[in-house]
Amino acid sequence: MSQAVNSLLDRFGRFLARRLQRESSGYQPYTPSDPETLHRTLQPGDILLVEGNQHISAAIKYLTQSTWSHAALFVGDVLPEPADGGERPRLIEVNLGEGCVAVPLSKYRTYNTRICRPSGLTPEDRDAVIAFMVERLGLKYDMRNIIDLLRYFLPTPPVPVRWRRRMIALGSGDPTRAICSSLIAQAFQSISYPILPRVVREPGEASAESTYSRQEILQIRHHSLYTPRDFDLSPYFQIVKPTLAFGFDYKTLKWAREERAESDKQRQ
Repeated sequence: MSQAVNSLLDRFGRFLARRLQRESSGYQPYTPSDPETLHRTLQPGDILLVEGNQHISAAIKYLTQSTWSHAALFVGDVLPEPADGGERPRLIEVNLGEGCVAVPLSKYRTYNTRICRPSGLTPEDRDAVIAFMVERLGLKYDMRNIIDLLRYFLPTPPVPVRWRRRMIALGSGDPTRAICSSLIAQAFQSISYPILPRVVREPGEASAESTYSRQEILQIRHHSLYTPRDFDLSPYFQIVKPTLAFGFDYKTLKWAREERAESDKQRQ
């Protein structure tokens, strides 16, 4: 009887997961990613934040008060090329329903993205973080914890701001780890690299002005409470923008009005 109930819950959970992974209509990225430029810019150990367009993405963005709903770790060329000659997987991520998987950069070519680079990471620790994620490829999550999934069908739950992060860690934690960036946070915690550590105020040092921000940072201890936004806010991760990484000269830009003026001159 117990086995039959578990099987039913598992099927229902996978049904809910598929519904949550459906893409929302009308998503238009402001600056879609170029896989080639991303590849040239990214370094092993970098975290790629993604603005997702799935139904679950809207809930995560609301709960975390951020545009970023997903995070993946760039591992470079450590994974082999596919036997079918396809694109080499260079990102390791954790997805609802799939678990821990490796995907190519082109997966996010139509999404807004951001690169977060751990500052001063030693080659040994970088390799340890990558090895941590590679060892967990294929890790699956139990979809029978229905309460973990049902909460995401309420994209804007009527709860105070201070409780929203706690909602992400509500329940058993299995589907939670499959949704947020907790596995990546766990990888960095394994080498004692800080993300948002305990804040100890010292005389004369700057600190967060918002009481809520200070309280929220003090709450973040366990890796299950980390979200994609935290890598963006962390003072220990550098924000890298591909457009600027290889040199940018605004004088070389061609504006639409200038192109029209040149076209009018040619016609005359």
